[in-house]
Amino acid sequence: MFKSFFLDTKWMFWSILGSVLILAVTWGQVQVNVYMNEWFGDFYNIIQQALSEPNSVDLDTFLMKCFEYMRIAGVYVVIAVVLGFFINHYVFRWRMAMNDYYMSHWEKLRHIEGAAQRIQEDTMRFAKIVEGLGVAFLRSVMTLIAFLPLLWELSKHVTELPYIGAVDHALVYIAILSALFGTAILALVGIKLPGLEFNNQKVEAAYRKELVLGEDYAERADPLTVKELFTGVRKNYFTLYLHYLYFDIARYSYLQVTVLLPYFIMAPTIVAGVITLGLLNQILRAFNNVEGSFQFLVNSWSTIVELMSIYKRLKAFEKNIHASPAAEHGTR
Repeated sequence: MFKSFFLDTKWMFWSILGSVLILAVTWGQVQVNVYMNEWFGDFYNIIQQALSEPNSVDLDTFLMKCFEYMRIAGVYVVIAVVLGFFINHYVFRWRMAMNDYYMSHWEKLRHIEGAAQRIQEDTMRFAKIVEGLGVAFLRSVMTLIAFLPLLWELSKHVTELPYIGAVDHALVYIAILSALFGTAILALVGIKLPGLEFNNQKVEAAYRKELVLGEDYAERADPLTVKELFTGVRKNYFTLYLHYLYFDIARYSYLQVTVLLPYFIMAPTIVAGVITLGLLNQILRAFNNVEGSFQFLVNSWSTIVELMSIYKRLKAFEKNIHASPAAEHGTR
């Protein structure tokens, strides 16, 4: 899964240099986001001044501030589009490397149930998910590097917590604790999901294989066999839906609670009116960026579950490449 792309000199331009380019452009996106956070602070201060003191802000000043945002957003759009285009090619090259590697060992793999699906579908899904999670993780780390010091400084304006009192830099600590709590809860609630996803692909592969054989051989895919296989598919899906039910209850409940968390923390500061609307907006955006970075596992858990399932299938698939002739003969 990895060595065919990252350890093969044929793909070094894409695997090594491509990864460095994605890393650099992602850092550029984070810096644009930091600059945008500063813009929002100034913009909402202008709005507050205009609403509290009529005619204190002239129309040209307000419109120029809007146009400034368009320039920032334009840079962000260009970076996002170019990065997305490059990543699409990056992922497909990874799939090509995996496809070439597996097909070079096709004689050892062709007897495995669902071998065609492993090569045709799982290679693309694996490369795409790993790349997506990797970029998301790097973006989270870079966002922390950029916004954590900013939130640390902005926290000086929030000097008191409701029902607790004065706590220095409380916003930083609460963002970390909130994310750790959510991650622990969802990891516990969703602990069975990877195994269920893995079993789901197994029963789907068995059902698909029987139907494909039924296209060429009249004695295969008879109604009784097909019904039995589909019953297994249905049973596994219904079990999976049940486990996702309580997982989604925990996930969406947690995410909705965290929407109001920064407002609750800053309630004494807001009620006292000691900060401006622009500063409030800056603090909220910085807090959400820091908390969102720490919530990487929370936001990506469903994707991680899918990746774990694909990884287990491909890992079992690869074992057959290195199996001894005797062991290989025994699996046929």
